[in-house]
Amino acid sequence: MLPGAGKRVVFYAPMKPPNHPVPSGDREIARNLMALFESSGAEVQLASHLRIYDKHGDQAQQTALRAEAEADICQLIAHMPEADIWVTYHNYYKAPDLIGPVVARARGVPYVQIESTRARKRLTGPWSGFAEAAHAAADAADAIFYFTERDRFALDRDRCGSQIITCLPPFLPRDRLPALSSLEGPMLAAGMMRTGDKLASYGIIAETLAHLPGEWHLNLAGDGPARPAVEALMAPFAERVRFLGQLSRAELAAAYAKASLFLWPGVNEAFGMVYLEAQAHGVPVAAQDRPGVRDVLLPGTYPVPEAGPHALASYITRLLANPELRAKTALNARRYISNNHLAPSAARNFWETVLPLMENSA
Repeated sequence: MLPGAGKRVVFYAPMKPPNHPVPSGDREIARNLMALFESSGAEVQLASHLRIYDKHGDQAQQTALRAEAEADICQLIAHMPEADIWVTYHNYYKAPDLIGPVVARARGVPYVQIESTRARKRLTGPWSGFAEAAHAAADAADAIFYFTERDRFALDRDRCGSQIITCLPPFLPRDRLPALSSLEGPMLAAGMMRTGDKLASYGIIAETLAHLPGEWHLNLAGDGPARPAVEALMAPFAERVRFLGQLSRAELAAAYAKASLFLWPGVNEAFGMVYLEAQAHGVPVAAQDRPGVRDVLLPGTYPVPEAGPHALASYITRLLANPELRAKTALNARRYISNNHLAPSAARNFWETVLPLMENSA
């Protein structure tokens, strides 16, 4: 029998609902979580479409969002179908769960969070009210699942009572690995083209390419408002860098299936689904050793950011110059993903934690 057979899960993602029109890692993970619960035999209901997100610390916006949340709370308490558990994905100071704790308590079901972060420094300043709400929501959780060790520290430090703090390793929404890459095509990089951390990663890529010897080619998958800036960064390399644009899931899989190496420095990535996808295809990864990123990479020694583009270029050069090393790395990466980051292992981790909570609340 499937571990979640017959269970009724109410799911909510305050940061970005799974049906939001703009693609992002947050939306993808929300969708993957819902699919994970459904594939485990559970019935999944999306609690609300309300996006509780304040990007700039705007008090008026926060007040308006609280009012919308109160309306949803009243509606859900009165009319939400019977449920066995409430699961909230990504509660933090810019996007606190203002709804789940109240409704779960009123309806008498366990309240669980996935990827919740605590930030004491935000308890003062323009997000202070939302930060307090995020902390209160975390306090209300019977269990909190973290994706990376970077999040675990604060969750353990501020653990409320006997709540469970446990790891749910990031996962791909699939039961088995895709076909192994031929490793014969150009290098591949994939990331949204927007200002901030993504553009910073593209900047490091450009600096790294300038130090690569020999013949090489790189495909860039992604698009966005910062594309002109990315094009300017890559202009010195002319036809060696090819822009693929925003790819569908199938198109990106086809790009992985030929890539010789996946290049993404990972500036301030929470972890990065692209690393899981690349390694599942057996594509060796060239990344920097950063918090979050290291949690999803095949264990090994990666260049630290402080070593600069020279170190990352040397790492890439060694892989490109040694087909046997790339082939060995490919097989090891696939084994690592299969054992740790596919849906079946994620489902086991989740249900082993939450089923006892449901039994205790029955």
